Amino acid sequence: MEVPGFAVWIFVCLYASVVGYPNGRVREACTSMVPCHGSSPQLSPEHTITVNGTEFKPGDTIEVHLSGPDFEGFFIQARDAEHLDRPAVGSFVLADRRRSQLLTCGRTKNSAVSHTSKVKKQDMKVYWVAPGDAPKHVQFLATIVKKYRIFWVKIPGPIVSQPDVSPTPSLYTTPEATSTSHPVSYISKPFSASSCGITKFCIRNPTNCNPGSASCFFLSFQREESSVFTEMSGPSEGYLAFAFSHDQWMGGDDAYLCVNEDHHVHVSTACLKKRSHPLLDSENALEDVAWRLADGVLQCSFRRSIRLPAYKGRFNLDNSYYIFLVDGEASEGGLIYKHRRQPLVTNGLYNVTGLPQDIGGSRAPRLIKAHGALMFVAWITTVSIGVIVARFFKPVWSRSFLLGKELWFQVHRMLMLTTVMLTSISFVLPFVYRGGWSQQAGFHPYLGCAVMALTIFQPLMAGFRPSRHAPRRELFNWFHWSTGTTARILAVVTMFLGMDLPALDLPDPWDTYAMIGFVAWHVGTDVLLEIHSYCLVRKAELIEDDRVQILQSLTSAEAEGRLFKQIVLTIYICGNIVFLVAFLIAINQV
Repeated sequence: MEVPGFAVWIFVCLYASVVGYPNGRVREACTSMVPCHGSSPQLSPEHTITVNGTEFKPGDTIEVHLSGPDFEGFFIQARDAEHLDRPAVGSFVLADRRRSQLLTCGRTKNSAVSHTSKVKKQDMKVYWVAPGDAPKHVQFLATIVKKYRIFWVKIPGPIVSQPDVSPTPSLYTTPEATSTSHPVSYISKPFSASSCGITKFCIRNPTNCNPGSASCFFLSFQREESSVFTEMSGPSEGYLAFAFSHDQWMGGDDAYLCVNEDHHVHVSTACLKKRSHPLLDSENALEDVAWRLADGVLQCSFRRSIRLPAYKGRFNLDNSYYIFLVDGEASEGGLIYKHRRQPLVTNGLYNVTGLPQDIGGSRAPRLIKAHGALMFVAWITTVSIGVIVARFFKPVWSRSFLLGKELWFQVHRMLMLTTVMLTSISFVLPFVYRGGWSQQAGFHPYLGCAVMALTIFQPLMAGFRPSRHAPRRELFNWFHWSTGTTARILAVVTMFLGMDLPALDLPDPWDTYAMIGFVAWHVGTDVLLEIHSYCLVRKAELIEDDRVQILQSLTSAEAEGRLFKQIVLTIYICGNIVFLVAFLIAINQV
């Protein structure tokens, strides 16, 4: 089955944008000789190509010498000087097998030479062997990579000709070498949000933050006749990027990146293909590019036309899109890494050239927020309170009845059934959001499934509860307690793991301390009530004067215990509500 050429090109550029060609195996770039490094080639070559002769006959060998300032990679071909768009001609012989290697471009074996590693070099010598069907005029071309984003494409070399042919054509300068390049300037001060919602369409996170602060992510668009001026800033020493998308998922998007490369910011456009590294464009249509790096904040700005029909992958800016804003790390050579946290995504479709607005965004999808909120409600409030009631309020509420059952039992059952309902709804939401199982959530989904199973098993087991005085009642009580306790422990561990997943990612280290505080609060309340119950029993046992006094003391102890437990339960519920509200506020702000 033949693979379409476009698909091959997509794969090649995607791979190259991630790792480049450090081993020199650049056969995929045989035709264009353009490295997929996501930037435009330099204009004025610093390197030269020389040969030891100007004439050749079929079978002759010509020495080709490449020299200039330090460079990491190179790619040399010989082509028909009158038709440089045609495939390479002739073959090469190596002079230095340690630093160079032969490649096959098209159907011609050994028709190109490239580097073997990124080791810096200043010169390279190879030998070209003229084929039997050589064209009348042959020109040598070279692509030189000084650094990942600094390279020259198809540097024109000498033209060699067969004897007794018409004069050589004028030295050909390749289109890549003369591609337009827009000047880059330096931003003198932080951006301003004073025009947001008035003349600018702005996205800020946190909401209404100052772009000059070290914690503010800022993106603005200002329409100027047929173009849009864009400003982007945020706390990053690697890269900032934003993208226009038709939905809230990565893939098929129009992206713009500002990458810190050796303390200089490179601004480029890219296409996003599903959940993968961006496919950087070799050229872009951005104008008035400027940048600034100061105090850990990266700023960049540029202008682009609202419509760019000549540039594939660039969206028309007079339509509505979801807008993504993301930050991440980058290597010294400008290679970007996957962002560690969820992108900031607008909650709806927006037209940046329409009515100016000042909006925020969310790094957590709504379904994931609902998942976290429901789990917190279930396992911080309803379960915890239900356990305390069942364990310590049997003697306190044993004489009170609700719908024909003891009050403590009805309250306990109501809270536990609420937990089952909330957990079941919450359990389904991530699967709806992901469309299936998540492979990037670690142990969280596995433990979540275990909690869900125990949550369903617990009420089913309670439905077969033996009568109070049945021989198997003690065995049931033990299983009921152990299943519930296991579910609660696993639920807490699962919440610990889920709080730091990229899809939610509550603020660190606050979320960890808050969860530890809740566990300590619950355990402390449990221990306090256990100690209190033990003291009441001991107090009653010490009174042995007469039966009346014992009964009076037990009655007094019972009243005292009831009041104390009710006060503790009230304080405990208030404390749980405080923890719950804190977590819900945190979820709402991500």
